Amino acid sequence: MTMINRSVRAFSDIAEFIARETATTSDDFHAAFSSDLEGIRIGHAEEEMTTDMPDPRAAQLAVELIVTTLFDVLLDTRLQPAAERLAWGIVNSFHHVADQWEGQADRATREVQDLLRCADGSEIHSVELEQARDKLECLDEATEALRCMRDYAAEIFHAETGRPWSAPKGSLVSSKRTASVIASTDFLAARRQRRIDAHNPQGPIVIFSGGAECWFDDKLIWGKLDEAKARHPQMLLATTAQDKGCDAMAAAWAAARKVTLITFRLSAKLGKRAGFVRNEQMVGLRPVEALVCEGSGLQSHLARLVKDKRVPARYVTLADQQWEAQ
Repeated sequence: MTMINRSVRAFSDIAEFIARETATTSDDFHAAFSSDLEGIRIGHAEEEMTTDMPDPRAAQLAVELIVTTLFDVLLDTRLQPAAERLAWGIVNSFHHVADQWEGQADRATREVQDLLRCADGSEIHSVELEQARDKLECLDEATEALRCMRDYAAEIFHAETGRPWSAPKGSLVSSKRTASVIASTDFLAARRQRRIDAHNPQGPIVIFSGGAECWFDDKLIWGKLDEAKARHPQMLLATTAQDKGCDAMAAAWAAARKVTLITFRLSAKLGKRAGFVRNEQMVGLRPVEALVCEGSGLQSHLARLVKDKRVPARYVTLADQQWEAQ
């Protein structure tokens, strides 16, 4: 139940978000929580029981209640600054458990493969294989349901804070509802192995880099990115993955526009060379376009690289920013 002390403006924003998202989200929950299995027996011996998937609408409302209630309770209190961190942890809990169950599903896949290799045609083997397949399907379904819950929690986190939720490290491969955030290491490895999977999305790549300090005009950055998307509707966005400034604005834009984000973080192993190597890796993606915002020497280095490689580029300076009239 919504707390009375929520400000009118905040309530309006969240209510508008929920109204806009509920129709498609409900369909997504029904898809993620549907099951081809009649029921799975869990427990041991006399404790065994047959279970089904949770009700999709109830699961959706539970996620919504968990995240929004936290902000409601802490609003206008001395603990309000902690609300964002706590909510981030809630989303991360769904993400962490989904990853754990995905790992269990990978092991279950190997069990099925092992059973198929040693098939002897016996009734006992057939029963073991059927049970292993049911276990695998159950884990796959559960993982997809947890990801759906994580994605919805992340959407509410974004609506409450104005910032996209992102995983602490690695890739965040999402359902069809939200854009994926793919670590550069996963993306480059997938390309080397020519894997056509979630870590190797196809599409024209636009690279983006900008300073972390003195940038405030997110409308300017979003406008430039919208122009790039108009030129390349199926674009992927690769950024230098800083947590503030231009890169944070670009990450928020990618989340809002459902554009897959490839994050090129600095490698500590490379020391002072890390930023320059990262720039070379990004240009090595053969981007269709570059958007470079004024910043440090690393942005100047990237600007020279894209010019040398004849990559079409747009440049934005700090002076291009506009203060909003109060």
